[in-house]
Amino acid sequence: MPFRRAVLATPVCLAVLITSLGAASADPVRVGVSISTTGPAASLGIPQRNSVALLPKQIGGQDIEYIVLDDAADASKAVANARKLIDQDKIDVLIGSSTTPSSLAMIDVAAEKHVPMISLAASASIIAPMDASRRWVFKTPQNDSLMAEALADTMQKAGVKTVGFIGFSDAYGDGWLAEFTKAAAPRGISLAATEKYARPDTTVTGQVLKLIAAKPDAMLIAGAGTPAALPQRTLRERGYTGVIYQTHGVANADFLRVGGKDVEGTILPSGPILVAAQLPDSNPIKKVALDYIAKYDAANGPGTVNNFGAHAYDAMLLVQAAIPAALAHGKPGTAAFREGLRDGLEGLKEVVLDHGIATMSPTDHNGFDARARVMVTVKNGGWLLLP
Repeated sequence: MPFRRAVLATPVCLAVLITSLGAASADPVRVGVSISTTGPAASLGIPQRNSVALLPKQIGGQDIEYIVLDDAADASKAVANARKLIDQDKIDVLIGSSTTPSSLAMIDVAAEKHVPMISLAASASIIAPMDASRRWVFKTPQNDSLMAEALADTMQKAGVKTVGFIGFSDAYGDGWLAEFTKAAAPRGISLAATEKYARPDTTVTGQVLKLIAAKPDAMLIAGAGTPAALPQRTLRERGYTGVIYQTHGVANADFLRVGGKDVEGTILPSGPILVAAQLPDSNPIKKVALDYIAKYDAANGPGTVNNFGAHAYDAMLLVQAAIPAALAHGKPGTAAFREGLRDGLEGLKEVVLDHGIATMSPTDHNGFDARARVMVTVKNGGWLLLP
């Protein structure tokens, strides 16, 4: 039976080593994970940590070890974690981080050490444009460009012509501003006003007043996790009654809990897992997603599953699919195995995940198409699939 051994390194650095009893292989595959289980992105990192606990301890007779560190959504901590996991723990693959800035900071470490990395953050800038460093990097969340197109389509159908935009003052917000602008222009949608705020901010009143003064047809908030609820609450408090759109960065129960009645009616693009039970039985993603949901809810309580934990689970589904190719190159713990794992990930075709169906290539290390997105709204405190 499996067991867990936890070692508390510092108050913000929790290392969890998950191994298995019985006949341990001489050369287990070591998976290093750096995620944000504390700090402003904790609502992303905690379900990701919970999902790691559900991952298989053996794949095809090959033992797997997981080492999980908290980076608290701090880019410098994420880099330190990546170096520790690679240099001291001798990992074969690096998973993380929960946020775009921390993931971007980790890329050079993974490339320098020739260790494949799978990010759990959304920005397309993590994997594009492809270069020598990004050759080692993959990611499981949908690219913001894919989601921005779906969002702009929905707005166009609703007759939206002008949008007020407020997003994080970091790579996530900047990426969404660029991608939404690109998607909106050919659909006749323009930005009436643009504002930014930091993830830890406790007030955005000034920015919201400027947005309302611009009198846009709708608002778009480009944030992730619970900090994305702040602008929406403030907009409602200041009397804004129009439609508010969000990104797939808010697709979890904590956003609903923090936002309360103020997020009712929100429209956003999401991975299919968020409304898995509402998908048609013909959708191959439904079976995989419902299986993950059942495991997560059994371990953490009914209704606790969300998009972000599934990103971590999907990362290991990719690794699982690539391990046979890696083993043909060399043993775990060797440079040959890591190179083989990178090549195996890049060669994956039509792998059904919780969030979509991935087909990788030398120029696409996300591999998702339109099957990886749906449009949803918040209704009665829950998620409803839109037609």
